[in-house]
This record gives sequence, structure tokens and C-alpha cells, in this order.
Amino acid sequence: MRIICGKYKGRVLKGYTLKGTRPTMDRVKESLFATISPYINNSICLDLFAGSGALGIEALSMGSKEVVFVDKEYMACKTIKTNLNYLDSNINATVLNMDYLKAIEKLYPKKFDIIFLDPPYKTDYLKKSLDKIEELNLIKDNSLIILESDDIKKLEFSNYFEEIKTKKYGDKYIRIIKKKD
Repeated sequence: MRIICGKYKGRVLKGYTLKGTRPTMDRVKESLFATISPYINNSICLDLFAGSGALGIEALSMGSKEVVFVDKEYMACKTIKTNLNYLDSNINATVLNMDYLKAIEKLYPKKFDIIFLDPPYKTDYLKKSLDKIEELNLIKDNSLIILESDDIKKLEFSNYFEEIKTKKYGDKYIRIIKKKD
């Protein structure tokens, strides 16, 4: 697993063998980050089901000013910290080893420009995450939320949001949504 663009382009990250994670393939990351690149510079991001931290680290590499990484697995958080230290000891990042709903509540009233939601596929965590993000209004007016699942039905969202783009990559779907104007 490598960083595909930005100032850390080409660096290899640890964690592609973490139990329970599915690393996002390079071609999927390339397409995703090409779409969201205008929103990344100086952004504040949340990588809620972070795993190895690859998506949040990609955002940092492309100019995000801050990323909060959340994962309930200790080894995932340890791997994220290792990856961040390998890149630069002065990166503005926070790693929270906790349940995603508790993390969302802890982060309130912080607001994010970009939120990555790539939870375990066989759960209802996407819906619960979106509901809690909406309830606490953790996003700014032009913020993006990136949803990933193997089931298009799990990428549904309330009328609070609107779809920007949905694309299928092999057995996974990526949907980008934002708060309605």
C-alpha cells in the first residue's frame, strides 16, 4: 500500500495486513482523490474507520492541514501512529483509539471539511455514523463525506445531504455526498 500523490507520493505504508481491514486499492484512491482534490488543501478531515490511516494520510499528503483518525482496534491505531511518524513527526494529526459513535460525540462541536466513512461492510455503521454526524452537525456547508461499502443500499442518506458522485469499483461502491445548500 503506497501513497499515490502529494508530497509523500510513493512512500509505502504499513498495515495492509491488519486483521479486519480492506485497504483501498490504488486505482480507487486515484479516482477518489482526483474527484475531491479541490476540497483538500487546508482542510480538516476525519478518517472515522481509519484502519491503517491510508485515506487520511493521502489527504495529509495532498495538503490537508489536520486529520483526526479513529479506529477501535488498538493495532490499527498503533499502525497509524507508525505511519505518521514515518512520514513526518510534525504532522497535525490526532489518533483516537475508540468506538466510532463515542468518537463522534467526543469531537463535537468540531466541524470537518472532509469525512471518510469506510466501516466494516457487514455492519450498519454507515447509517449510524451519518445519523450522528447530521445530529451533531459536524460538517461545514461545503463539506464532503465519502462513503464506501460493498452494498449500494448501505450508501443511502437522508434529505440533509445530496449526492455528488457514485461509482462502482469491482465489488465496492464509493459515494460522495455533501450537505444540501
